[in-house]
Amino acid sequence: MKPLSLQILTECVGGRLIAGDASLMATGVSTDSRKIGAGEVFIALQGEKFDAHDFLAQVAQSGALAVVVHRLPSGWEQLGCAVIEVPDTLIALQTLAREHKRMLHPKTIAITGSNGKTSTKDFIAAIMRRQNQVRATLGNLNNHIGVPLTLLQLNEGDTCLVVEMGMNHFGEIQVLADIAEPDTAIITNIGVAHIEFLGSRAGIALEKGMLAEAIPAAGCVVLNANDEFTASIAARSKAKVITAGIGLGDVCATITESSAAGSRFTLNFSGQSIVAAFLPVPGEHMVSNAALAAACAWHYGIAPEEIAAALSEVQLTKGRVQLKIIKGVSFLDDSYNANPDSMRAGLKTLMGLQIEGRKVAVLGQMGELGEHAEQGHREVGAYAAELGLDAVFTVGKEAALISDAAASVCHSENLPDHAGCAAFLHEWLKPGDAVLLKGSRSAGMEQVLNLYEKL
Repeated sequence: MKPLSLQILTECVGGRLIAGDASLMATGVSTDSRKIGAGEVFIALQGEKFDAHDFLAQVAQSGALAVVVHRLPSGWEQLGCAVIEVPDTLIALQTLAREHKRMLHPKTIAITGSNGKTSTKDFIAAIMRRQNQVRATLGNLNNHIGVPLTLLQLNEGDTCLVVEMGMNHFGEIQVLADIAEPDTAIITNIGVAHIEFLGSRAGIALEKGMLAEAIPAAGCVVLNANDEFTASIAARSKAKVITAGIGLGDVCATITESSAAGSRFTLNFSGQSIVAAFLPVPGEHMVSNAALAAACAWHYGIAPEEIAAALSEVQLTKGRVQLKIIKGVSFLDDSYNANPDSMRAGLKTLMGLQIEGRKVAVLGQMGELGEHAEQGHREVGAYAAELGLDAVFTVGKEAALISDAAASVCHSENLPDHAGCAAFLHEWLKPGDAVLLKGSRSAGMEQVLNLYEKL
């Protein structure tokens, strides 16, 4: 964070400094009482399960420079650190983040979509680093608390910010856009993730498209040329729209070779330039995400040759289609999250691998599907069977619908827990086999791989 005096920080959040020296300089902001550092400001958020106001003495003892509160607990006078009182600490966090970003005014690229947000973030950050000092979303900091914390990680000298925006209810994208004030947006696609709360793909498109509406006329919106909702979202944008996709779009990717090591393809930039590229990550959907990132970077004036060079060196966030060879078995670790669309993409990637052994899916449940849960799980199982996988194994009761739907065509079995699955795979798998490991975050499918490695 850019160092700020408590006086300026208090003004930014519309608060009142009721204890402490206004000239003291804050070097960071935290909302986690367990991770507060000396010189940092602690913003006490109140959630459904915990109220951070109950931990003020702890954070003060840990060296907090100041605390931001919307209620004053007994004994606050003895905290030994500065105290800033505000009407609402969440609003204070969001306001401070916006004002802090305005002080540094980096190029700001916001990414949303049903699938591929994190990989697209990794791709565009890698490309933009060719000409910029880049700050990008870490982990899953992509909601109404995470986005402000991402903005507050900006430092002096950062010239580009790449920020993920997640959502699962109507109205959330507009809030995040108001905080981050992006000048460029990428919408990866419109799928069925979070359909439990948004009702339909049309509802999801309505909400995701709010990001396109938020981009100013001088900005740019990058959309997936292969997505059926692109035309309707483009019509809502007052900014320039660039499309990118596989075989279509202003930036058009054509895949020439696919393997477990990645994909070779060409990128055609509206006929103005055609470059050969290599992406060290398997999967057609990853090439699609790379094309979106390439279109965004092209908008910022980065040469196609530089774009291709950056993509060839990219490294994805952990748990996103990482190839791991363990005991002679190739694991595609895509365990971070899942929904029906990303499951199908992962299964298609698995089937495209050129291997000697069997192709096996090890899948966990998919969350936030609501009344569509049974249909969504069964459709994934049916798709796995249709592709001709050698086996489909699932973990947990909720995921059994997937293996049940695949059972009539391929070897299929439901395992009760991660340990049981790891033990089963240890006995069943052979060198040369390939395994896709995938499930929603709540399924914790990375545990299967961790346990398997130890057997």
